[in-house]
Parts: sequence; structure tokens; C-alpha cells
Amino acid sequence: MAAFAHSAPCWVDVQLSDLEAGKRFYGGLFGWTFRAGDGMPFADALSGGRLVAALAAKKDGRMPTAWGVYFATEDIRATVAAIREHGGQIITDPVRAGRAGIVAQAADPGGAVFGLWQPEEREGFEKQNEPGSFCWTEVHTRRPESVDPFYEKVFGFRGTDLDEAGNDVSGDAEALVDFRMWSPEGTEPGPDTAVGGRSVITDAFPAELPSYFLTYFAVADCEAAAELAVQLGGRVSAPPFDIPYGRMAVLHDDQGALFAVLQPRELLP
Repeated sequence: MAAFAHSAPCWVDVQLSDLEAGKRFYGGLFGWTFRAGDGMPFADALSGGRLVAALAAKKDGRMPTAWGVYFATEDIRATVAAIREHGGQIITDPVRAGRAGIVAQAADPGGAVFGLWQPEEREGFEKQNEPGSFCWTEVHTRRPESVDPFYEKVFGFRGTDLDEAGNDVSGDAEALVDFRMWSPEGTEPGPDTAVGGRSVITDAFPAELPSYFLTYFAVADCEAAAELAVQLGGRVSAPPFDIPYGRMAVLHDDQGALFAVLQPRELLP
């Protein structure tokens, strides 16, 4: 299993009220198989025998039914300190997850929740950027002016602002920019090195909509995935549409968890 660079998204999981129903939905949608977590109330999801995600039974019914993303760190306590220093909050202090690694949960200054993962025996994904696996994440926020510097300082991200066509507009101060891609420290910022992004929640959305991370999974056929999600009891939040990097749709599973599917441009007919 390849190691993940500091700050790279390395894992995702979803908190569900009905774990068995979740297995049926995601097994039907992505072809995932599942492996019990040593008697724990969660199940590892595998695609082609390789780890791609986890499904977990909610410990408390008040917890949101949602997908969560985890960023790799070589020193989780130092990252926790940086989060506090730069205006974020720690929801769960670092705790050991058996022999797999050390985990913590945090929120950025806009309130979006994310996880930290310091690996030991488990690095993270064994498969990504292929159909049936994680391919992208982005935070949706109302506070880009505080969220952007937070991620740049905590994780060392370097941003690239894009216009609606996905072009770099960093040299055009008057361009209307509402999307930023993040590249890890030490790389040349741009779409080729980006590991995540930031989108702005506009006034067109209800005021009660909180900031959140949207997790994307790659699929071979966006339309077919959206149709299948509905057949499995889910619903479509945003029907399939084209973006510079392929064709995507935003979906809810049969328990309400939000996620996106992306048919990469190279898989389009």
C-alpha cells in the first residue's frame, strides 16, 4: 500500500443509521464488497478486493448521516495544534484506532468537519481515481476569506483559482472566482497536482445549509450511476452535467448521505 503525502486525502467513511441497508445501497451502486471490522459497528468497503472506504453505524442518532474525509498527517498532534492556532476547532482529540493508526476530527473556521489520519498499519485507500473509488473532495463554505488561509497554513496547500471553464485565472484580478483547487506543498499549483478544492455556498442556497465536504467517487457512466442510485432508493440532488474534468452528478443515498459521482473525461464517449 503506497504511503500518502502529508495533507493528501487518504480515507473516507460514511455514518449511517442502518449499516446493513448501507451495504445493500453501495454494494449495488459501486459493486463494493464488505469486510466486518473485527466485531466493531463498521465495515470496510472493497472494490476489486482493494480498500476504498468504510461504512459505520452511528453511535448517536443525533449525528449527521454524512460522508467524511480524512487528511493524512505525519504528526497528528502538531496538526491539531495548527488547527487550533489558525481558527479551527477540534471535535475529537487524537485517539488510537487499534493498530491501524491515530484519528482525530476537526472543523475549519467555516464549520466544515474533516478528519485527520496518522497511519500505522493502515495507510488509507488501496484504490482511488478508478471507477468505484474515491477521486476528489471539496469543501463548500460561506467563508472563503477565512477558510482559504486556514487550509494553506494548516496543510500547506497552494491554491489555483479557476473560472467556470476550469481555466487558471490567478493572473486576472477582476475575474469572478468562486472555485479554488488545492495542491500540496512542494508541488507546482494547478489542476495536474490538485488533491482537493473549495467552492462557495452562495445566497441561492438556504441560509441553514452548513459548510460541508463533498466526496466524489469515480464511475464509468454518470447517467447510469444516477439512475441506479434512484432504483436503489436514493435520490438525485443535481442531475448529470458536464464540467471541465468529465461529467458529474450529486446524489443522496437511501439514508440521506450526500455524495457525488464523476465520470472522468477520458471515460466519456
